Amino acid sequence: MNRFLADFVPILIAFPMVLPIWMISYFALNQPFALSVVISLAGGALAYWLSSVYFSSRFLKKHELTRKEYQYIKKNLFEAKSKIWRVQKALISVRHISSFKQRKDMIKMIRKIYSLTKKEPKRFYQAEQFYYSHLDSAMELAEKYVFLAQQPKKNRELELSLTETRKTLKELTNTIEKDLYKVIADDIDHLNFELDVAKQSIETRKESQVIDESRRLK
Repeated sequence: MNRFLADFVPILIAFPMVLPIWMISYFALNQPFALSVVISLAGGALAYWLSSVYFSSRFLKKHELTRKEYQYIKKNLFEAKSKIWRVQKALISVRHISSFKQRKDMIKMIRKIYSLTKKEPKRFYQAEQFYYSHLDSAMELAEKYVFLAQQPKKNRELELSLTETRKTLKELTNTIEKDLYKVIADDIDHLNFELDVAKQSIETRKESQVIDESRRLK
């Protein structure tokens, strides 16, 4: 179960319980109308809390995280979201055509790292350098570049600064690409293992067919 379902399912469980609890309290137990409303709301809240605890525990167990670890990761993801928005806003506003693909690739990789971490929080530990350092650098450089590029008059020193910033952004794009590969390294290893197993199975089957064919010819 992903985080969205873990948050949403308790609402689906709790909401339909409010009316039956009110009806039992008001009609079956002959409680006053106002008290029945309070009891039904309390019952719905209790059902929501219990189901939230249950599904949250399942989510944490699935991803092998403690509640404290998840809250820490969640806090970092919340902070990263606004930084990613600032990087996107800055890089999209740059009008340097020849660096368009590089900027597009940077945005794509940054968003991919974030989405993978949000879906599977434990991947955060493979992307710590990205969240603690590289994302901040991307944000600062992108906003610095936009600021310099928007100056009405550009002298030689300013042009050199723009060129150097573009060069650094390109190097940072390569660094973020390495961050992405770190995040998916286990998936690549697992895929390679599955490929090796599949190849071995195919080779074994071929050898078996050759042996069977040899026996038939004899």
